[in-house]
Amino acid sequence: MIVACDIGLKRIGLAMCVQDIILPLEPILRINRKQASQELQALLESKNPSTLVVGLPPENYADTRKRILHFVGLLNFAPLVFVNECNTSLDALENTHHLKVQKRQNARKDGKLDSLAACEILKRYQEMLV
Repeated sequence: MIVACDIGLKRIGLAMCVQDIILPLEPILRINRKQASQELQALLESKNPSTLVVGLPPENYADTRKRILHFVGLLNFAPLVFVNECNTSLDALENTHHLKVQKRQNARKDGKLDSLAACEILKRYQEMLV
């Protein structure tokens, strides 16, 4: 099993891949860095994945990259694999066009969209392996 995360300032989207099937997980709603890292650490300990795939933006987003790298540094987990997360949120948003406007807005607020972005990150990781 592989777990992927889309780390944001307010939410952490999560997804897992089991036998080549990618599934979104319940996102972590971030109160602070310590709480979020502890929740992610607990998830990693309970799921025991072989790899953690983390979305990382391109070099020109230096501040965001720095925050993400610091956050994953709080985790006690290896191996970590970083995947370019550019446009994963847009790709995830496209996957919600079948929803009514209110449900789409709720997906942004409750973190479901972030977990769909984590699914996109996991897809990119799988494509790297082929």
